[in-house]
Amino acid sequence: MDIRWDSADHSPGFRDRNEAKGKHVMSNVEELRPLEGLSPMDVRRVIRSGQHTTDTAGIAMGYIQGNLVILPEKYALDFAAFCQRNPKPCPLIAVSEKGDPSLPTLARDFDLRTDISRYRVFRDGEFVEAPTDISELWQDDFVGFVLGCSFSFENALLEEGLELRHLEEEVCVPAYKTTVPTTKAGPFEGGMVVSMRPFSPGDAIRAIEVTSRFPLTHGAPVHMGDPAAIGIADLDRPDYGDRVTIEPGEVPLYWACGITPQVVVTNAKPDICITHFPGHMLITDLPAKASAQNLPKLA
Repeated sequence: MDIRWDSADHSPGFRDRNEAKGKHVMSNVEELRPLEGLSPMDVRRVIRSGQHTTDTAGIAMGYIQGNLVILPEKYALDFAAFCQRNPKPCPLIAVSEKGDPSLPTLARDFDLRTDISRYRVFRDGEFVEAPTDISELWQDDFVGFVLGCSFSFENALLEEGLELRHLEEEVCVPAYKTTVPTTKAGPFEGGMVVSMRPFSPGDAIRAIEVTSRFPLTHGAPVHMGDPAAIGIADLDRPDYGDRVTIEPGEVPLYWACGITPQVVVTNAKPDICITHFPGHMLITDLPAKASAQNLPKLA
């Protein structure tokens, strides 16, 4: 049970990858069970302590999870405009104050520097490392952007009796670069990334109906069926996450994905950008059902 790494990820000295000979091994089911029963705050504290450094699929189910982008203030307005022009892959749900690592509208006792299980660091558009703590990299001019994540609607799909193959197979959801364009804002432009989940035809219709109620976490799929129509050459070779089984007669559904900014960053080439590592999401204290139309205030 392993996670395929993006082919561009070649950070030196990465213990997990070296031990797995090029692949990062997920926590096994027994290791994940204790986290499944924890509150979002307690999960973040486990992550902060360094005890959980793998993905967050299946953890804090029923709560909103988010994609993260951290940029110096000089890029913030253009990136905010990019999100506004591309709400499907980049549904913006929070922006931090300059230099402030907290996110008071999303979570209590939260720190952007330590509370994501793994990050990606880009310098001049190039991926350079994947740390589990960015305290030493933090800058006073950093602004954090949080985008809704499709992990947030997975509990709603499960409650409808729909099976999610990546959870069944205990791997990370597959995601792919596509030829679907985004709308440019300043230096930010590039193709959309999508996540894929296969369903029987009948279940695919139900999945579309369910996820359409969650526009703040990508909403309904952007495509279904033929991967070649959106520039995906081989579903067995995802750019991010893991391959999953697609049974005969099943229909792949593709949702806009918050990994899109990581592709866009390679084109924009900011001097530094820090994001979540794919599948390693920011966990909030907000119930996922509340993300259907409007974000609630913390109780």
